[in-house]
Amino acid sequence: MKTKFAASLIALTTLAIAAPALAQTPPAAAPAPAASATATASAGFSVDKTPISEIIKNDRAKAILEAALPPITQYYDQIGAMTLAQVAPMSQGAIDDAKLKAIQVEFDKLGK
Repeated sequence: MKTKFAASLIALTTLAIAAPALAQTPPAAAPAPAASATATASAGFSVDKTPISEIIKNDRAKAILEAALPPITQYYDQIGAMTLAQVAPMSQGAIDDAKLKAIQVEFDKLGK
């Protein structure tokens, strides 16, 4: 019994001494410099994945959207959290597959 207690005490003491060394972690790498919002956003706009509220934060993407769908401006507050693909079924045919593809082509040009 005393042997188990002594062994446990030695293990705890060793752990207490080693713990600070084990707890040390290497310093975190410095974060990469942030790209401009326009450069980051323009490279990744998607009619399937990007919420409309994010698209309209970029002036060039917003212009593409409004040129393709002029009436959309009146609905920004209602559809901002949705993607264009999610809005399409509710658009009464104003946003069809061909329109989505055409808008995506224009979004893709922003990254070039």
